[in-house]
Amino acid sequence: MRIATWNVNSVRTRADRIAAFLERQDVDVLTMQETKTADAKFPYSTFQAAGYEVAHVGHNQWNGVAIASRVGLEHVRDHFERQPRFAKKGEPELEARAVGADCGGVEVWSLYVPNGREIGDPHYDYKLQFLYSLQDTVRPGDLQVLTGDFNIAPRDENVWDIDWFDGKTHVTEPERAAFQMLEETGLTQITHDDLYSFWDYKSGRFPRNEGMLIDFQLATAPLAAKATRAWVDVDERRGTGASDHAPVIVDYDTHGLNIDQVR
Repeated sequence: MRIATWNVNSVRTRADRIAAFLERQDVDVLTMQETKTADAKFPYSTFQAAGYEVAHVGHNQWNGVAIASRVGLEHVRDHFERQPRFAKKGEPELEARAVGADCGGVEVWSLYVPNGREIGDPHYDYKLQFLYSLQDTVRPGDLQVLTGDFNIAPRDENVWDIDWFDGKTHVTEPERAAFQMLEETGLTQITHDDLYSFWDYKSGRFPRNEGMLIDFQLATAPLAAKATRAWVDVDERRGTGASDHAPVIVDYDTHGLNIDQVR
């Protein structure tokens, strides 16, 4: 099974490009973040024409997550247990940051972890709460993968210049500790040889390869043991109309998988 995760930075803007990517890379399951659209405006027909079912959680032009699968889409969940709410003003709301489903015998989650904005900002505390609450979703003995934009560079080498990030989010010890906690609950980061998955639009970061590795697939041990290949499709960051993220793709050997293993 080939699973890809991609912060598409507006699914309506890039629907045709995403469909072309699915065909070119022969993807079985694609998890998307920052779809930036409400459910009613999601381009379902583009994915259906390509042979994919879609589960999408989106409330407005912000956030938004989705799973597109051609190997089944069952038991869809539009949030995880104890997912925190947030509002800078007014009544806190459950944002569109998580969607889960069973796809071909694997429990797949698409996650858009809060950015955190600035150290000391309420959004930073929200980010940490989101990550710590997420640990209750992990079932170490099942075939499960948590994918998406985690907005954390777990190690210094995951950013182009750690000194540039002094005093900034994404590299602080509390964020990294929260990420490590997820791994300690029974998840393994599926690694690859590519340096980065995100290059900011600002300051010409991509041509200078000044990027960050913040998009991941974290799999439970039974699924991680089935990973055979992983890479970042850097070509998808090139050209006109590209997202500022590139897809992270992993192949899992699920031949002969008993679907009841995850139920």
